Amino acid sequence: MDVAGAAFATILAQAVSVVLSIIIIRKQKLPFTLTKKDICFNPEIKVVFGLGFPIAFQDLLVNISFLILCSIVNNIGLEASSGYGIAQKVINFVMLIPSALMQSMSAFIAQNVGAGKEDRARKAMRTGMGIGVAIGVFIFALAFFRGDVPSQLFTSNAAYIKKAAEYLRGFSPEAILTCIVFSYIGYFNGHGKTLPVMLQGISASFLVRVPFSYLFSLKENVTLVDIGIAVPLASVYGIVFFTIYYIIYTKQRKKEITL
Repeated sequence: MDVAGAAFATILAQAVSVVLSIIIIRKQKLPFTLTKKDICFNPEIKVVFGLGFPIAFQDLLVNISFLILCSIVNNIGLEASSGYGIAQKVINFVMLIPSALMQSMSAFIAQNVGAGKEDRARKAMRTGMGIGVAIGVFIFALAFFRGDVPSQLFTSNAAYIKKAAEYLRGFSPEAILTCIVFSYIGYFNGHGKTLPVMLQGISASFLVRVPFSYLFSLKENVTLVDIGIAVPLASVYGIVFFTIYYIIYTKQRKKEITL
């Protein structure tokens, strides 16, 4: 069934998951009741919406920016497009580390902020950065020097592997930089400051990543190394953005405490 078969298998797996979840929930005794009357709008939804909308909107626009990046790569040629697709599969695994740090840190920091332990919240952010960078160094080395090794897991075509390795070489600094950016995001999300996170994500995408990708694609004899560099450049911008905001935000909190 080709691609349609993969899509059908994905939907079927989700359907099985839903059915099994319903069966398990119905057989277990929950510590609360759930009836039709409980399914209604809650006034507190405004708070949830205010915190969640910037994050969701940012994710939407960031994904759109990567679609634009994909279209830029497609214009370079078939081998470049295929190599980029393979590289993205590798990157999906790489990004699991900073994503896990960000999500766990958001919850941990929110708990400490609620308990009035801001020092622990800042320490968690620094620890997350340290752990992420330590792991990122190894991923950077692999992606920069031997990007062909993980690419071989997804294809045996030598030309596609070469192009994937090119993109991973340009992308490789992102393995380190994104851990710092995502630790910042976890810190600010834990404080409920999702609007600055949204502004950073959107501006990094449409003021740095997309424009530089396009400009680099106009180079004569352009390679995927050139396109890949645009991604870590956006993270450098993100680090600068969050560092400045962190300094401003820390000063504001100190003033509020003294008042």
